Amino acid sequence: MTLTNHTSEQSVQAIFDKIAPQYDQMNSVISLGTHRVWRKRVMTMMAVRPGDFALDLCCGTGDWTLALARAVGPAGRVVGLDFSPVMLQEATVKVRTAKLNDRITLRQGDAMHLPYPDNSFNVVTIGFGLRNVPDANQVLREMARVVKPGGQVVCLETSQPTNPVIHAGWQVYFGHLVPLMGSVVAHHYQAYNYLQRSTHDFVSVGQLAAMFTAAGLTHVSYTAFNLGAAAVHFGYKPY
Repeated sequence: MTLTNHTSEQSVQAIFDKIAPQYDQMNSVISLGTHRVWRKRVMTMMAVRPGDFALDLCCGTGDWTLALARAVGPAGRVVGLDFSPVMLQEATVKVRTAKLNDRITLRQGDAMHLPYPDNSFNVVTIGFGLRNVPDANQVLREMARVVKPGGQVVCLETSQPTNPVIHAGWQVYFGHLVPLMGSVVAHHYQAYNYLQRSTHDFVSVGQLAAMFTAAGLTHVSYTAFNLGAAAVHFGYKPY
């Protein structure tokens, strides 16, 4: 199965550049604050160890990058990669404030063409970014390529509830309320209208699990949050 995002990469980058200053605030509003809870739960489920080398793709303003840096400790290293320079500016401030410059490197780059050799990282993550790339399958293949044998690939992403009643409410919320909140809070109706469309059009948890397997990952599993509004997928690179 091929999954592509038909909005141009330049257009998507422009959207994230525009909303970067309000991105954290809007994420909290959209998810009712639960996105932080999801990320904390995922960190407890992951196999991150002190001294690990981690890569956080589509790192945005750096929340997951910071969590990974704390988990790998002083002996570890984390790279946060994003295509939006304005997002990385926001992340730079957070890294500096957290005093984790010694173990975090922020880099502008393309998740579909990672500038790293095969078998470079112990863990590779992507949070709320896979639905916004031009080709999600290509990104997963790149994640599988750069992770070390036995290493873990993790994706935290919005999903679609399977319960019909919950799904109907979810469609109203993301289809109408999210763009309106984006207009009121961040003054970017079109940007958040794009984000709700990318959420609505993204694959189901089962389809994403199949994409993990197609990328060459094994022991693929997932856990849904908030009645299916989001899910985390795990996969491992075989030895």
